[in-house]
Amino acid sequence: MTAGAPPAPEAGPISPSPLTVPSQREPGQGAPGQPEPGQGPGQPVPGRKGQPVRLRALDGLRLLAALMVAAYHYGGRDGEIAQAWGASPREIFPTVSPYFSYGCLGVQIFFVISGFVICMSGWGRPLRSFFASRVSRLFPAYWAAILLVTAVFALPWVAFETVSPSDTLVNLTMLQQPLGADRVLGVCWTLWAELRFYALFALFVVLPGAGRQRVVLFCAVWTLAAAITDAADQPLLDLILMPNYAPYFIGGIGLYLIHRYGHDATAWGIVALSFLIGQHYAVAELWHRPNPDFFSYRSTLGIVAIVAFGYIAVALVALGKLNWANWRWLTVAGALTYPFYLVHEHLGWVVVQHLHRTLGIPTLGTFFLTILLMLTLAWLLYHFVEQRLTPVLKRSLSAARVR
Repeated sequence: MTAGAPPAPEAGPISPSPLTVPSQREPGQGAPGQPEPGQGPGQPVPGRKGQPVRLRALDGLRLLAALMVAAYHYGGRDGEIAQAWGASPREIFPTVSPYFSYGCLGVQIFFVISGFVICMSGWGRPLRSFFASRVSRLFPAYWAAILLVTAVFALPWVAFETVSPSDTLVNLTMLQQPLGADRVLGVCWTLWAELRFYALFALFVVLPGAGRQRVVLFCAVWTLAAAITDAADQPLLDLILMPNYAPYFIGGIGLYLIHRYGHDATAWGIVALSFLIGQHYAVAELWHRPNPDFFSYRSTLGIVAIVAFGYIAVALVALGKLNWANWRWLTVAGALTYPFYLVHEHLGWVVVQHLHRTLGIPTLGTFFLTILLMLTLAWLLYHFVEQRLTPVLKRSLSAARVR
């Protein structure tokens, strides 16, 4: 589906930074996100100076969403992965492939997390800094993934075809979809949705200055405008306002308001409305009547339940209910999520074919070994690409121009 690299809390859901925010309670207070008696809902919950709370549970949730998408790509659909296995995943995983088919909903979970994190990272930040943080977080690993997949697919013994050299160059801009170029990475359609969300949030919240009223107004106007756009059937407005993805981003923003200011009816109303609309779009996109010609059948209840799980999980993080999940390895998990998400699909085809059809490794072993190898590659990209290039790129973009 960014869908996160230390030490800054600036990543989208599929980018590699851990999430660190000031603690929102004094010693002895109630749960984070709950105001003291008499404190209005428009006031931030008081913080404990100098003692950050790292939202490691959100890092873990992000990796879980990425693994859901990987399960979908390896065993929940047909296409190139069937070529890699040598048979349809329905035959390879007859018992679990129907469940793997729900893994595509990891993208919706990514988008909810993105709304939370982008609202958090854009709060009180000037536009230039916000722009620098987004570009420096997204592009280094993305560029590396584009070049790596292109190089591997160009090898003579790899059965999968890469895109043309011209389209590969266009892919480096992350604008291949609006420009009509073939995609090097199948998952990059989610990044195009993320970019449009960043642009809307930067223009209407970061540029004028984030505040509770402005963010609430942004959520309200975007929700109404997206619904009108869907009814009006205007392609340009649909491209800009993304009615089928907007509810998830908006829901994440509402959950951040709850995290920052505590319980109040307006923020919960934003979350509830976005869920009701979001589950509608998820069902409309993924549900169909049982049909043997389709790869799988996803029930309406299953789709709604997974979307609800994403909202509930982020809500538990927002309310501080998962602060006990403070293990350091979750920070590593968050760091690996974005590069893993970028490379797992296309390079996974190559690995699955080699392990299963060339080396004869059983299907279950191939499945888990492929995920392990993709996580290892993600760590290499994080360590040798992101940790080195992200700070340099961020400093370069953040530096004030001297005339």
